[in-house]
Amino acid sequence: MQRVLDILLSGLALILLSPLILPIAIALRMTGEGEVFYAQRRIGRGGEPFSLLKFATMLKNSPNIGTGNITVKGDPRVLPFGGFLRKTKINELPQLINILRGDMSIIGPRPMTEDNFRAYTPETRSAIAKVRPGLSGIGSVIFRNEEEMLHASADARYVHTHVIGPYKGALEQWYVTRQGLSLYVALIVLTAWAVVRPQSRLVWRMYPSLPKPSPELSVLFEAAAG
Repeated sequence: MQRVLDILLSGLALILLSPLILPIAIALRMTGEGEVFYAQRRIGRGGEPFSLLKFATMLKNSPNIGTGNITVKGDPRVLPFGGFLRKTKINELPQLINILRGDMSIIGPRPMTEDNFRAYTPETRSAIAKVRPGLSGIGSVIFRNEEEMLHASADARYVHTHVIGPYKGALEQWYVTRQGLSLYVALIVLTAWAVVRPQSRLVWRMYPSLPKPSPELSVLFEAAAG
């Protein structure tokens, strides 16, 4: 049923959003480095790699500059128009094509680079590989302000790998063990709510069984919210 909804919803979204997608594509072509799409190798269902599509929002050589695959608030590698696309998550819209192709689902663990995937424990990797990665998911809702959290930390790489990473893994395992149509629909609604109210604690009230963040991570949540 979820796959049927993925196809119907992503196809409908592409049709309805075409008046928005086409002007953005033209604007990107005429600004920045002239690239419209950015394809990056990510790990999908079964641990198999696929090409994730995004609107191009950063310099082409970004992975080899500064903080690499970690993006912080005010990152100088982000193109002028790219900042708006990233803030609103419009840069993720091309992944609707990935959903139609079957690479992804609307809801699931966010697709990761191979390095980030391998950084998880074998147990977490095994859980995540059971499902299609998602355009959004429980991790995306809770870490709506991840760039602000990393910006507020003294060592973004350490925080991303050793503080945020393990907790994201716990969240994705939580999702995999509870996945179903009701959670699928609820996370779509919560994703839309998080865009409007990024500081909202609604997800915690709806799902008190969510893993508890570490004290260090709780401080980062508060710093990003403040």
